[in-house]
Amino acid sequence: MSIATSADGTPIEFFAIGDGRTVVIVNGALSKAVDAEPLAAALSDAGFRAITWDRRARGGSGDRAGSVPEDEVADLAAVIDAVGGVDAVLGHSSGAVLALYAATRGVPTGELFLSEPPIDFAGTGFTPDLVDRLQALVDAGQPAEAVAAFQLDAVGLPQEMVEAGRTNGMLDALAPLGQSTVYDARLTLRLREPSAEALAVDQPVTVLRGEQTFPFLIGAADRLASEIDRAQLVIVPESVMHRADPVATARVIAARI
Repeated sequence: MSIATSADGTPIEFFAIGDGRTVVIVNGALSKAVDAEPLAAALSDAGFRAITWDRRARGGSGDRAGSVPEDEVADLAAVIDAVGGVDAVLGHSSGAVLALYAATRGVPTGELFLSEPPIDFAGTGFTPDLVDRLQALVDAGQPAEAVAAFQLDAVGLPQEMVEAGRTNGMLDALAPLGQSTVYDARLTLRLREPSAEALAVDQPVTVLRGEQTFPFLIGAADRLASEIDRAQLVIVPESVMHRADPVATARVIAARI
């Protein structure tokens, strides 16, 4: 375990495994560095040095009230600087959105691998007021309810699935990540309509998705790959229902950098 210090002084905890070219993994919503360990292990087995880290307001990393997407960009930049630079960044879900946004802000990401980015091109998903509702729940001491609201309104999980999580204790287990839902909502809103800079990044871009995943993510991945200059779409059959298969994903990266 190591600590990188972000531009605003926030400590960001990260972990390294393996030797070789460096790949930083950027997790999606409601996940921590530990959740990326299987992917990091697969990358290590494929000859890479893999970096996992806790995004702001998660796990061993700190936070600052009022954080915005630019702060998360600075967090990623701090991790990249702390590990001595990278050859690639692999972002999954909202982590893919953060990776792409960071590239537009001048962060030296190396090659970009964007796994099932939830970019709402049509603007048919949640509305901007969700950010304030989530923050109000966290401020009221109800972080588990913030997680539930995020799952319902941002992720689109069925009510019965969220209620099952309430019954089986999953919501309570995710409660420590309540504040991070605010940041994920802000981030995905920021790239709801990707800027010209986002669609013309200089880095080579590979967009990944499974064959069996949510229709919204299929549409988002395919459209993003078609609109980014020189991007390529890679379908990973082993990745199912928004879960990036570690070995297959590592194999795609090894073939491209």
